[in-house]
Amino acid sequence: MIKVLELNFERGWRGGERQIIYTLQGFRNTGISSHLICRKGYPLEAAALNAGFTVDSFNSIFGVVFFLITKGKNFNCIHAQTSHILTYCVFTKFFHGAKVIYTRRVNFVQKGYFTKLKYLFTDKIIAISEAIQECVTSFCGRNDIEVMSDIVVKSEPNESLISNIVAKLPINHRHIIGATSALTHEKDPFTMIDAIKKLSETRDDFVILHFGSGDLQASVRKKIMEYELDKVYFLMGFEENMESVFSVFEVFVVTSIQEGLGSSVLDAFMNRIPVVSTNAGGLQNLLRDDRGILVEVGDSSSIAEGIARMLDNDPKKELYIENGFNYANRYHSMEYITDKYINLLESLLAVN
Repeated sequence: MIKVLELNFERGWRGGERQIIYTLQGFRNTGISSHLICRKGYPLEAAALNAGFTVDSFNSIFGVVFFLITKGKNFNCIHAQTSHILTYCVFTKFFHGAKVIYTRRVNFVQKGYFTKLKYLFTDKIIAISEAIQECVTSFCGRNDIEVMSDIVVKSEPNESLISNIVAKLPINHRHIIGATSALTHEKDPFTMIDAIKKLSETRDDFVILHFGSGDLQASVRKKIMEYELDKVYFLMGFEENMESVFSVFEVFVVTSIQEGLGSSVLDAFMNRIPVVSTNAGGLQNLLRDDRGILVEVGDSSSIAEGIARMLDNDPKKELYIENGFNYANRYHSMEYITDKYINLLESLLAVN
């Protein structure tokens, strides 16, 4: 019998934490026994408990280590969802004896002998995109990295939240462009602002709602004011249940310079929203085969042109929408990804 221990000790609530809930749901639907270890008092614990999952939470990593040493042997698969927590899963293997699986979600170059060592002692490494697979393989030399992408689930629109958003802003029946990226370097919000500046020079029938927060927030706000975009470009801050707001968008935009997968694009696909995106990391795979408009990283002019094409009902717009929706439903459904997990776990446990 497969018994899986899922571990994530992050404080925030981002795509990786949402994916853990989906993974646990998929396991429960198929009868797989699963258990979650997380940080006490943070959003992942609340979401897991609210969904009825078995959870042990701790204030410090020492509680996690003690659990792994004393109770880890009750599981035959231990699944680390971050590199930080993987360290403790690997170096307590002598006590728990379980197979250790690690899902890597980020696409930056790893460094250090210690990191390479723990990767080599991990029984199975999963990458959520081909870009991450290539990155990990080049770092540690392992050729058995398996690609297993994210689950996307169509959320019902939060009409009350959407109404409040629309009522508080001077949208005035203009087209609504959406972005949900953090205000951090790797998401490149300044290319987004440059693109909107260029778009505003040719038309005035749109606004952009940019959800997300980050250490560049003050600089981003300053640039918006410098470009006199404050009546067009609205910083909406962090929204925990972002997927329930997607239906308000008419175009979805991503300007990342570094991206593991780009799971927000999957939400756009499921909501039948056309996407304009840079070709960073996993985004290139998500949007290929006519699933959206792809441009080079940093190319604000092409971003602006792509948005304009979507707003003006480009002849290929419906093709992009249909291809994206079908792709998300087929290759990113809970059933499809859960089956892949089960096949991986069964094959891993069959190896003595």
